Amino acid sequence: MKSRTKVAVIGGGIAGCSTLYHLTQEGWSDVVLIERDELTSGTTWHSAAQVTNFGMTQTMVGLKSHSIALYKKLRDDPDYPVGYHHGDGGIRLANTPQQMQGYRHFASMARGMGVEFEVIDAEECARRHPLISTENLIGGLWDGEDGDIDPAQLCQALAFHARRAGAEVYRSTDVTGLTQHRDDTWTIHTNNGDIDADIVVNACGYRVNEVGAMMGVQHPVASMEHQYFVTEDIPAIAQADHRMPLIRCPISDYYCRQEKNGLLVGFYEQDCKTWGMDGISPSFSNDLCPDDLDRVMDVLEGAFARMPALAEVGIKRIVNGPITYTIDGAPLVGPIPGKRNAFCIIGLRAGVGEGGGHGWLLAQQIVHGEACYDTWGLDPRRFTGHANVELTALKAIEDYQNEFRFHFPHEHRPAGRPAKTTPLTPVLAAEGAEFTVVNGWERVDFIRPTPEFHPTLSFDFDETFAVVAAEVAHVQSHVGLCEVNGFNRFEITGEDRHAFLDRMICGTVPRRDGRVGLGYLLNHHGCLKSEATLANLPASDRGPDRVWYGSAAAAEYHDMDWLIAHLRADEDVQIRSLTNDQTILVLAGPKARDVLSACAREDWSADAFPWLSVREAYVGIAPATIMGVSFSGELAYEIHVPNAALYAAYLALRKAGAAHDLRLFGARSVESMRMEKGFLHWKSDILTEFDSFETGLDRFVKPDKGDFIGRDALLARQKAGPTRRLVTLKLDTTQGPAHPGASLMDGDRAIGTVTSGEWGHRVGMNLAYAFVDPAFAEIGKTMSLDRCGDLVAATVIPPCPYDPDFTRMRA
Repeated sequence: MKSRTKVAVIGGGIAGCSTLYHLTQEGWSDVVLIERDELTSGTTWHSAAQVTNFGMTQTMVGLKSHSIALYKKLRDDPDYPVGYHHGDGGIRLANTPQQMQGYRHFASMARGMGVEFEVIDAEECARRHPLISTENLIGGLWDGEDGDIDPAQLCQALAFHARRAGAEVYRSTDVTGLTQHRDDTWTIHTNNGDIDADIVVNACGYRVNEVGAMMGVQHPVASMEHQYFVTEDIPAIAQADHRMPLIRCPISDYYCRQEKNGLLVGFYEQDCKTWGMDGISPSFSNDLCPDDLDRVMDVLEGAFARMPALAEVGIKRIVNGPITYTIDGAPLVGPIPGKRNAFCIIGLRAGVGEGGGHGWLLAQQIVHGEACYDTWGLDPRRFTGHANVELTALKAIEDYQNEFRFHFPHEHRPAGRPAKTTPLTPVLAAEGAEFTVVNGWERVDFIRPTPEFHPTLSFDFDETFAVVAAEVAHVQSHVGLCEVNGFNRFEITGEDRHAFLDRMICGTVPRRDGRVGLGYLLNHHGCLKSEATLANLPASDRGPDRVWYGSAAAAEYHDMDWLIAHLRADEDVQIRSLTNDQTILVLAGPKARDVLSACAREDWSADAFPWLSVREAYVGIAPATIMGVSFSGELAYEIHVPNAALYAAYLALRKAGAAHDLRLFGARSVESMRMEKGFLHWKSDILTEFDSFETGLDRFVKPDKGDFIGRDALLARQKAGPTRRLVTLKLDTTQGPAHPGASLMDGDRAIGTVTSGEWGHRVGMNLAYAFVDPAFAEIGKTMSLDRCGDLVAATVIPPCPYDPDFTRMRA
């Protein structure tokens, strides 16, 4: 074993082998893989190994398409061919119109990635898979690329090609410890000696937290027992002139694929079990859990009803092995929060099918700093302090029980709630609040008109339409109050704080005390990394001269890592997180100043406290930091309050607001209003795939101010011209909104992708944001939106249809 390497990948399953292979494909040959036993001896060896193109986001579709292309290449490689049944086809069944509508949305989304799905009826499902019954069946989603692969051959082939490119693989090498040094390099301690590495990758499957503990971190990954069996030969399969398509059935919670002349049938039973929560035996390798078919009998009955041939055939083999889950079911692929030169590729519940793509995206991040797609949906930093293994286990059970049931828009399942609350959560619940979840925080979505109000889950406008319209109308004409919890907030102090931020941000950094500004951070490729509100606070009894850095709730770990990574040793800058210590109360509407003046001393007139001002004050008896900023487009104040005083501030505002008919509003109203103003959401509309100019943020770029991160790359991109442009669209439909990922079409050609969509109640328009081909970005250009299978006329309009001169929020 060599004594030094550039990258050490720990774990020899599909995650580790794919990462090793793709690192060599990106040009790094000084890389090693360390495996405690033999390759594929963890979960990979007993994988059902289905390879589908279906994904819940465009990033997932893209990485799965890469997996399929890679596996075809390996299948056809004469030096080390892999057994891969590609193109058998697969059907996701449905027995409700709502499921079928969802499938049409996913087909629209996939089209933008060059993938064609087909929505078919029940009779066509049975024609393509003659073993299924059409009883209680409406139709399904057909993926013509679906298939399965030999997992052991796949991993051995990836390792073979990686070795041929210069990588090394060390088997029977148990990692016993990890030490990180002051220069952020690592020493990996093993039973066969130590090896120094610049970068470490945790690819350890169900042993992820054993290696995580060696780094001092705990990953939100839990394992579930998963059973499948392989049948004896089925005559209809043996006599067929084609391989049977794969079936995934949300009706009866099972899947099946052809295995020789029989079927491999797997189950997602309701009476499911976590595994390894209290530790995993060191000897558990190439091993399985005890069979427990009694646990799946209810699911098995549904499978028998859907495929009667199963009831007439014997079982050849039963497999019960662990598979890993995260809180939201998507893997953790990327930088480990709070660590330098440490990455992970873990929580791959469908590892073999999509592992080729995961390793590809991770290798790009390691070598180049970013991947070709925005990988936030996979980023390990999307979960923060609430993400413990106990919460993960509850969500894993829920995901397992709903494996083939996608999330509808605005669907928030109950397991693991509430994870994060404020002192106002029960108060707002008593006021009739319905809650959404933002990075674990319970945030008000809307106020229910009656306790029995429960909107339908749908891709169309639901019963909340009128509720949100009323909330927006009240904010526009009177005044509303909204709690915004979990907003990311850093306090930056030190003499060099402004110079540091000036280097981080591509535009102007406000330096005058009492002023607020908006800035954008770029990565080294010149693309958008983060969005931040910067507020300058003078020294007071609450702290020294300081800048408050505010960003999206989910950005807490992401932004801290980015800022800390770029601090220089000679800079006097300190960064402290206040994210979990304070909460924002947003007071918005033309009467907002009257309410604030009634409960907070100071002069709040437009002359004394103009737009983009910040001031420390008291709301009633509660200490508060108040900013004159607005996400709604109305006159508004962000009132930042320590959580210990939050209830007191709330009572003072409600009392002062009684004379002005103050009412509560929620996140859905905010979403409607921000789209009317052209305001963007981080990781919805602000993506690492695009730069400031493509995203329409030209006014926030000051290339002549001096050097800043990404400046030269940004200017080079500007010179090359845009690949896409973000536009605002008016949709010619009242049926429902555009959903993220939906494709914009010019005839049969996909020319853009929706990032956000909502009805603008003040302007009476169905609005959408989308990145489109630059040829379609001019005001007045028309195209079609594929909205759940229906083509809807879409027209590019100016980006701020409501109060474009910003007179109301400056009033």
